[in-house]
Formats: sequence, C-alpha cells, structure tokens
Amino acid sequence: MIIFKATQDKILSILQTVSGIVEKRHTMPILANILIQKVGKTIQFTTSDLEIQIKTKAELDGDDQDFSTTVGARKVIDILRSISSDQTVTLESSQNRVILKAGKSRFTLQTMPADDFPSVKETSPFGSVFSVPQKTLKHLISQVAFSMAVHDIRYYLNGILFVVENNELRLVATDGHRLAFSSSTLENETEKQEVILPRKTVMELSRLLSDSDDLIDICFANNQARFVFNDLEFVTKLVEGKFPDYNRVIPKKQNNTVVIDRLKLLACLQRTAILTSDKFKGVRINIEANALKVSSSNAEQEEAADEIDIEYSGPNIEIGFNVTYLIDVLLNMSQANICFDLPDSTSSALITIPENTSFKYVVMPMRI
Repeated sequence: MIIFKATQDKILSILQTVSGIVEKRHTMPILANILIQKVGKTIQFTTSDLEIQIKTKAELDGDDQDFSTTVGARKVIDILRSISSDQTVTLESSQNRVILKAGKSRFTLQTMPADDFPSVKETSPFGSVFSVPQKTLKHLISQVAFSMAVHDIRYYLNGILFVVENNELRLVATDGHRLAFSSSTLENETEKQEVILPRKTVMELSRLLSDSDDLIDICFANNQARFVFNDLEFVTKLVEGKFPDYNRVIPKKQNNTVVIDRLKLLACLQRTAILTSDKFKGVRINIEANALKVSSSNAEQEEAADEIDIEYSGPNIEIGFNVTYLIDVLLNMSQANICFDLPDSTSSALITIPENTSFKYVVMPMRI
C-alpha cells in the first residue's frame, strides 16, 4: 500500500517541522520515531518527548485506505536530505516495515506499532484562547530567552514566565543575576493567566514561528499550554513552581540615565572582554562627565581599557558587571540607542529603549 507520494521538498519540510523535539537518545525507543496516521488522503504526523507533542496534517497522494505506523524520524530525514528536492518520494507499507523509494533509490526501514506511541493527553480544561501575530511572539521570546537559567536547581527559572492580563502579554526570564521583561498589546482582553514555559519548549517554539503577521492561537491549562499555527498543534507541559516577583526586581525610578549608541557600546564591551578569563568575566565601568570608560584585567596581569563619548553630567559612578550579561542584551536588541540607568555603584542597572516601556533589562553588579 502506498502511504503517501509527494516531492522530496514537501515531505522534508513537513518532517523537519515536527522533528525538532526528537532526541537522539531515549529510554523509550519509540520516542525516536514519528507517528504517521493516514485517513484517506489526509496524513497526520506526530512527534513527542513526553513533555512536548507536535502535530501537523497534510493532504498527500497515495492509496485511500486508512493506515498508521511509526518510523525513525532521523533516518527518514537523513535519507530525504540525500535526495534532490525535485525527486518524487513514495512511502509504502510492507508487513512490519516501510519502503521509501525515490528514483532508483530504495530504503527498507523497520517500524514500531502506532498503538505503542505515547500521545500527550489533555489533562485539564484549557482557558480562553487569545491570539498574537507570530512575528510578535517570536520577537518577544527573542528579547528575553537569553536570560533563562540553564539547569538551575531552582527549576522554575529554567523557562519563561508568560503573563496575559487584560489586553497585554508579558514575557519574563531570569537566571537570578539578570532579568529581561518584554510586553505587547493584545487586540482583545482576556482573564489573567500566568504560566512558566520550559526552556526546551521556548527554543522549539521560537524555531517554528515565522516572521509573518499570521496569527498564533494560545491557550493555557493548569499544567499544559497549547499553540496552534501554520496547520500545526504544539502542546507542552508547564513548569510547576512560583516565579519570582519581577515587579520588585525592576527599578521604578531612573536616577542617572545615559542614552548610548548601542553598537558603539557593544563594540567597546566586546573589545574589553577579550582580556577577561573564562572563569571571571568581570569588567569595570566608570561613568564620568561625557565619558563611559570600560576596563578589564586577568590573572596574567594583562589589562584592557576603552571608552566612548556620551552626554552625561551626573555624579561619577564606578561599577562592575559580568560583561557577558551586557553583551547578551545588546546583541538581542535592534535599536540604535539604549537607555543605561545606574543608580549607584552597588545597585542593579536598568537597560531600556528610549521612549518605550515595552522592554526592560535588569542586571546585578559584581565585585571587581
């Protein structure tokens, strides 16, 4: 029986969409497989890692009878990548195997029963659905994702806080040393909901989102979130736990604010960072009348110093930072200028966008 028949580029695009969550090593071998369910000409492709499940459907040529199986996702994708994009690919069933054909090439692959595939079940009712353009959500994620913790024992920091309230969507991420906040206005009001999306979910969602105005429908349950876009359904488990109160972390007053050319500051920090060490990424920043000076040193007693011109007439401030935290935020911004607010030498700094309250970045100082 012919399961489906289509061009290589079409099948490869579909499989790449759902296979990003498939791990190379699994305690359950079937999780390395993709579930293929055929009903007439409609075929549904599903992958899962027990935490995330991605589904997509496509209308493809093939025999009309219903059929379902699972086959190794990576093997099929590797085979398809070795075939030219204009080749017609056919997948046929043969007892407990499938045969993939393209031109004179023929690949026989083992399968596992579709009934053994562990689908993620909806465990509780979802709240009201709200929608945002895909490019908006992708932009919000890019503005905060770099501040997520990685394998932190405080598991609730290994992800992004999503807050929807009235007609605003807010995303917050922190690793305990820095915090990034980004927000956008929704077209319609919805009830307040707060959830923490896991790190893997955030990265995969960002990969799948397009830079288009096409909408993504979002809804949350007590322990799950669902995203529907581009003929795709993305369901994920949530991180349980209490996220820190970000409103207490973000400074309310801006005392000594400097408007700085983002690219000039970025280049200055990148140059100075060269002489920091892998273990100690600290740089010293001195803000004086019309000058911002950056310096660093290392265990070999090597030193770097640089400065840029600024417009500033406030008190002199000397403060230390992990230079990586400053470079990260500047790389993930696109504005020409930034506002850099330094209350004093011991308080957290605040980086914002001039005349824009939708983005805030807080970074703690360090001893140099």
